[in-house]
Amino acid sequence: MNIKTLKQFLALAETLNFGRASDECHISISAMSRNIRHLEDELGVALFNRDNRTVALTQEGQKFLKYARDTSRQWNLIRHELTDNSDQLSGEISLYGSVTASYSFLYELLRRFRIAYPAIEIKLRTGDPEHAIAHVLDGKEDISLAARPTNLPRGLAFKPIAISPLLFIAPLEQQVPNVPTNTPTTPEEWANIPMILSESGVSRTRVDEWFRQHDIAPRIYAQVTGNEAIVSMVSLGFGIGVVPKIVLDNSPLVDRIKVLDVQPELEPYDIGLFALKKSLKNPLVEAFWNLMEEGG
Repeated sequence: MNIKTLKQFLALAETLNFGRASDECHISISAMSRNIRHLEDELGVALFNRDNRTVALTQEGQKFLKYARDTSRQWNLIRHELTDNSDQLSGEISLYGSVTASYSFLYELLRRFRIAYPAIEIKLRTGDPEHAIAHVLDGKEDISLAARPTNLPRGLAFKPIAISPLLFIAPLEQQVPNVPTNTPTTPEEWANIPMILSESGVSRTRVDEWFRQHDIAPRIYAQVTGNEAIVSMVSLGFGIGVVPKIVLDNSPLVDRIKVLDVQPELEPYDIGLFALKKSLKNPLVEAFWNLMEEGG
């Protein structure tokens, strides 16, 4: 087993697609398949179930995935320690955040980081912010950017960046009778309004609690992944939604949305960086983490 094969396994485990994994590793699909087969022969178990259309990790593959991530991370650390003869940090770190986060916060962070550490390569992946913490806990990424949950998982470090209010939003113009453009005033009115909410995550937890405190059984019209999708559906008049202000401020649909004056207000988003505490021993991760303090 060598580190290249291990990284090929990681690429396939994350993409579950031989074509994308081979492109990422800059080898042919046949070479990727051959190397994975050889790795399975060495281990004496099947790491993937595959047919003509799908690829999936076996139970043994899921166990090996944790080992592969830890080994790859340790390899990068020791390679840096052994080969670095200068004071300049080099290597690779991986980041995860939503599209909104990437141009609201990460743009400036990455700009400063590139100037301070030009030899460090940055791998940025965007996606649903509700998956940000899981990506770090599972070892998929070194650092993620998202809202802080009420209870922080054990072993996870958090560094705050900004506060963003959590807003109830409605369409600017009324398009259907049961979707108002003004703030409902009674529990009965709230109960009749179609709500467009996140499937899960911090915002869903807080709005569910808000409804419970006011003894309201909300009428859920849609549960969606991604705050940008909520803004889009609300702008089209499908219902009232809840999104962080930062998402609305950066949306091209902001002029089609009205912010409702709902009292009491929802608890705001505490946005920041997440990393495993043990990962902060990695000088590359530590450098990015400390960039927040340097930037004031």
